[in-house]
Amino acid sequence: MKRGSPPYRALSDALPIARRRGTTQAAVRAPENLYDFTIVSAIPLAFVRVTYCSRIHAPAAELVNEFRDELFRLGRIPVHTDISRELWLRSRHGTWRFLRLTPDSLIELGQDGMLLSGGNAAKNLYSREKVIFS
Repeated sequence: MKRGSPPYRALSDALPIARRRGTTQAAVRAPENLYDFTIVSAIPLAFVRVTYCSRIHAPAAELVNEFRDELFRLGRIPVHTDISRELWLRSRHGTWRFLRLTPDSLIELGQDGMLLSGGNAAKNLYSREKVIFS
């Protein structure tokens, strides 16, 4: 189990970002939640889990190890082309990192939920061959 308080600050800061993407529906806070809120807009529907990250620029391999529980919970949400399972990370300085969990990888997103543009930015950060999310 991780030490520290729940990411209330990160969650409250995430909601304005989410509202720019569509209508949000917060989940009632409980330890067994798979996600913190959903974003309903044009396809895809996003299930989002938000948490604090002390090393926001860490390599994907470290993020996978540090946030294994969060990725496992998101991985329990059914896979569908119309569903996006996202992990949002916030540093103590307010820097954000947005990741989409696919069946076999993590992909980095922009605040708008779109794949980052550029040569290597939109490629898979980490593949299932190297780590198992379940």
